[in-house]
Amino acid sequence: MLDLVNEPSKAMMVQSVGEESISFEEITQSVSAVQEWVEGQGYRGYEPFDGLSSWVRPFLRGNIFAERLLQQLIRQSPINLRPLLGVTPKESTKGRGYMAAGYVTLYRITRDQQYLEKARRCLEWLDKQKVARFVHHSWSNHFDFASRFGRYTKDDPIIVWSALIGHAYLDAFEVTGCEWYLQVANSVCDWILELPRERTDKGDCISYLAHVQSSVHNANMLGAGFLARVAKHTGNQECREVARSAMEYTCSRQRSDGSWWYAESHEYHWIDNFHTGYNLDALKHYMDATGDKSFRQNFERGLEFYKANFFEENGRPKYYHTRTYPVDIQCAAQAIDTLASVSDEDPTSLLLANRVASWTIRNMQDKRGYFYFRQYPLVMAKIPMLHWGQATMFKALAQLLYRRGSIIQ
Repeated sequence: MLDLVNEPSKAMMVQSVGEESISFEEITQSVSAVQEWVEGQGYRGYEPFDGLSSWVRPFLRGNIFAERLLQQLIRQSPINLRPLLGVTPKESTKGRGYMAAGYVTLYRITRDQQYLEKARRCLEWLDKQKVARFVHHSWSNHFDFASRFGRYTKDDPIIVWSALIGHAYLDAFEVTGCEWYLQVANSVCDWILELPRERTDKGDCISYLAHVQSSVHNANMLGAGFLARVAKHTGNQECREVARSAMEYTCSRQRSDGSWWYAESHEYHWIDNFHTGYNLDALKHYMDATGDKSFRQNFERGLEFYKANFFEENGRPKYYHTRTYPVDIQCAAQAIDTLASVSDEDPTSLLLANRVASWTIRNMQDKRGYFYFRQYPLVMAKIPMLHWGQATMFKALAQLLYRRGSIIQ
């Protein structure tokens, strides 16, 4: 189990985060259990969208509709069809990035060098896994992906994972002062700056993909938040300007209730839990890094919408603002992470983060340490995903421990 320094007493924790809170010890046990599971798997596992690595795919002859059906069949089935269909556990750049970030956070809490060493190994591995066809650092899935909006391959990096992994390098730099971590993060910035951008009268949108303009709010904001955070350390004025323009694009399109569509095109008009969390994280990174409060009201309105619409009273996270199911582990993890991270701005967010953690640990964590994929009305899909569930929950729960400790120290 984690050996936490300055662990708050139960009495102090009740006073700090509420009488119905999950205990500090229960969270540490959960973090340790999922860490042991991921490490025991050699950082390999399944992912929701890994179905196109099945032996069935070649028989589909490149038909994108058939590929989508195969991918969704494997993703949506509450029974794990992957062994039958030849989908094997794989490495995950996203998973390794989240694990690195979680290790750095645990080091902040414990000052135990083993966590820095594990983070270093993850980040050195990621350095070797950058997409080879680009000079600068970016990352992709270890499998191809198809949707109704098109397909991209394992050689096509996206801004979402590149920015999120980049944050892990920045976390490590800020803790250690090691310049190599900042150099890699700056390389990610250079890659982002070369992406296409949609130019508008109200800001420019950084593309989700490198090979074609794809305007998606959470991707745009994640890129902007990361650019701003790197610029704080490097002084790069172009990063600051691109970040501000990107924030203007998305914040000027915030809906009157405080929410954002996934994207502005009509076919993307949905509002979900974890992408809203990404938006709030990115805005927080931008404001903290730049001191620019121009979008402060957008952040506050977005956070109020988030808290009011995506959670049941007992802490169970909803997938969409209009309905609960499927209860997805990614929503739970991102909610805990986001709510804990913004708790210095809004202390009530920490109370909600604790309720979400309490419900999730007690309802979706297996005795073997891993978290289940999804809860449906009549069945639980207990398939353990790697990045989508294990690494995300590891990072999120580490963040929650860190924030809970900080309020009493």
